[in-house]
This record gives sequence, structure tokens and C-alpha cells, in this order.
Amino acid sequence: MSNYAYRSSRSHRPNNRRSNRGGRGGNYKQKIDINRFIKSATVVEEGEYKSVNSFSDFNLHSSLQQAITKKGFTQPSPIQDQAIPYVLEGRDIVGIATTGTGKTAAFLLPLINKLLADPRQQVLIMAPTRELALQIQDEFKEFTPGMRLYSTLCIGGTPIHRQINDLRRNPHVVIGTPGRLKDLIERRVLKLHQTKSVVLDEVDRMVDMGFINDLKVILSELPKDRQSLFLTATVPSSVEMIMHSFLRDPVTIKVKTGETADNIEQNIIRVNGGNKIDKLHQLLETEELEKVLVFGETKRGVENLARTLNEKGVSAVSIHGNKSQGQRQRALAQFRSNQASVLVATDVAARGLDITDITHVINYDTPQTYNDYVHRIGRAGRAGKPGSALTFVG
Repeated sequence: MSNYAYRSSRSHRPNNRRSNRGGRGGNYKQKIDINRFIKSATVVEEGEYKSVNSFSDFNLHSSLQQAITKKGFTQPSPIQDQAIPYVLEGRDIVGIATTGTGKTAAFLLPLINKLLADPRQQVLIMAPTRELALQIQDEFKEFTPGMRLYSTLCIGGTPIHRQINDLRRNPHVVIGTPGRLKDLIERRVLKLHQTKSVVLDEVDRMVDMGFINDLKVILSELPKDRQSLFLTATVPSSVEMIMHSFLRDPVTIKVKTGETADNIEQNIIRVNGGNKIDKLHQLLETEELEKVLVFGETKRGVENLARTLNEKGVSAVSIHGNKSQGQRQRALAQFRSNQASVLVATDVAARGLDITDITHVINYDTPQTYNDYVHRIGRAGRAGKPGSALTFVG
């Protein structure tokens, strides 16, 4: 275990009635045993998983194979290896995988292949956060250069009238968050009768954020003859209910081995009545903490923490629900490009951030639930790289 981890002496939609909360409504906060925040990382030898298929085995369109090669993909990840053949067959899928395992490509590649075979189809992809929806669209564009396949992004915080105009052009793929999609359906702009495939990415987070009624409305608008793909990191009873209602004889693919990724070192920082911000500042000066995602509980707290860190000489930016979409994207761009070494965020960032070189996640405020903890720390250790998670307690 790293030495710095022991330096404790230094070291519906979200409820509007709690508008300062970062990403969850209601007053419930789960009591979590702090021992669940402590776990040594396990070194997983490269090549431990042997792919059954190569990308060339999937019989994908030649232009799609070229795009895969250009992106530098060699062997499929476990979720890609196991899911792609079933999606190509038209089967419904439940994919259970920890974050950072390549599941976006696991559904995009076979669905793009279907669109190349029959461009009259439409695909609907739902994600819990704007950031994740944006990343799905970016990956879709990377896979489809010159293919004359078009997507529309339907998320909050951006002009709805532009999205309405885009939808009137009948895009092949609609990517969005549940609230905005439901709004567009109610305006009779988004019509789903041609939708042959639907993807719910991070479905557990969508349910957790209070979108379950929106999901039911959207899914009820879809034709019964469709292919449905549900991707999730956890399967609480509320997610099981949706799956049983809307999936037909699904294939379940599970590639996660535990509650949290094995390659993430987890430990606690005891505050013991000390100055919490000073302890955080001292940690951030540690050489190992190169690129750090810090989670706070409230929008106001996150904003104040980022400002204080900057005053102490730490280059920090923040994202939370009160930021405009443009502000959130600028902050993420600064963090990705290393103009800022610290991103302070509410749980709006617990899903959807695919930044491969985050070295550490710090829970400055403990999460609402253990599931939230799992999603937060999954931002480190992306694509099998080692990562660390530290949680302030006491």
C-alpha cells in the first residue's frame, strides 16, 4: 500500500427542493462501514483474459473495420468480445461491467454495422449525464467517418430548438438524457416508431438519479419489435424491474469480478477534528497525486473548495449542476489537457467521465450510498491502469 495513504495526521429527476445537492434528491444517506473504503489493489497480469474473437472475426463492414484499426483497437475487451456477437444476432443484452471496460464500443460497433446494412433504421441511446451522452456521440463520430451516418445529441443545458431542427432531419442515432428526450417526445418532435434498437447506458445510475418514470414513458413509445441493450455496473431491484418489463429473453454478460475494480488501491484519510481543507491541500502536494478528481456533496461546497484550492496555489476547476453546459465542457477540457491538475465535482461527474489518466479519486465528502462510491472511484484506473481512491472520514 502506498505510504501517503497513511498520512492521516497530514493528511423522477433530482429533487429540486434540495437544489444545492450535487446529483441526488431526497434526504436519505446510507451509513457505510468505513472498512468498505479500504482495499489493496490486485495486479492483474496482462493477457489473463483470452479473447475468443478478434475484431476481424465479427464480420463487420469493411469501412467499420478500417475505423477500428485507425483507433488503434487490437483485441476486444471482455465485454466487447462477449457482447458484440449477440448484438449482431439481434439479441437483447444485459451487460454488467465495471466502468472503463470498453462497453461503449461493445454496443456502438454492432449497431453501426446494422445501420450500414439498413440506414432506414433508427437507434436511441440514453445516458444519465450530459457528459456521458457527449462522450458516446464523440465515439460514434470516431467510428463513422465518411459513412454518411448522422447523430443528434439531445441533452439539457443546450438550446432545444436546435435539437428540434436536427430531429426533423431524421438522424440515424439519437443520443440523449432521459429528461430532455421525454420533453421532446411530449412536444411531438421525437418520434420513435422507426427505432429498432435502444440502449440504456449506466441504467442503474439513471434509476438512482430519479429518472425511472421518464424511462418508462420513453420505452413505452418504442415499437415492441426492437432490440434492447441495458448496460449497468450494478443490478439493484429497481433495475431488475425495468429489465423484466422491457427485455425479451436477454443474454446476460457479466465481466466484473467484485464490487470495485481490482486495480484501484482504496484507503481512508482520518480527519479527527483537523482542518479538512489543509489535509486535502497537503495530499495534493504529494508527488504521486498527478491528476486528481475530488468529489464533494453540494454544488456550493464544490465551488468553494475549488476556489480555496486555487487560492492555495493548486490549479483546480469545478463542475456541478449549476454550471452551464459550456462551463462544464470548458472545465473538463482544462482538466483533460492538464491545464488544471484537479477537478472538483459533485456526483454529476461520477458517471460519464472517460479520462484515462486520472491517478486518484478523493472523496472529500462521503458518498450518499456505497453504489455512488463504486461509481466515483471507477473514474480512476481506467482501461485496467492502476488507480487510487482516498476517502475522508471522521
